[in-house]
Amino acid sequence: MSDLKPAAAELGEQVVRLTRQMGVLKAHASSRHRHGIEWSSYVLLFHLVRHGEPMRSSLLAEVVCADPSTISRQITSLVDNGLVDRRPDPDDGRAVQLVATAKGQQLYAKMRAERDAVFADVLADWRADDVRQLSALLDRFTTDLERHRPRLLKQIETQETA
Repeated sequence: MSDLKPAAAELGEQVVRLTRQMGVLKAHASSRHRHGIEWSSYVLLFHLVRHGEPMRSSLLAEVVCADPSTISRQITSLVDNGLVDRRPDPDDGRAVQLVATAKGQQLYAKMRAERDAVFADVLADWRADDVRQLSALLDRFTTDLERHRPRLLKQIETQETA
């Protein structure tokens, strides 16, 4: 465990650097309303396309770690732009499900290709094996963050009240 603490601290530094750089890129993209939608709306479209099946807005909010009321405006924007449809929930006639339209899937594919091209450009000098290893490690790290998130949020709340 003693060897883990300095390594974890170094990882923390690198995650902060990565988050900062991604934040700059995200802010720049957000300010442009590329392809006619806000970045936060694209995030919802991304998850709907990746999920592949109709999804209630409450589940979508859970997946993106947002309050359901927070994503309401973005969903409306996606629907108004013809990127997402609202459909009756077959299990509950009072509820609706969201599903990406063909236009939404096309926009997702276009934006995904643009993002992939940016990363390919950044990684042009890397070996493919190194990129695969980084991807696998990031997947493992992110999965562990997701798994530990409820406990970590409680720790943060406890620290705030102390």
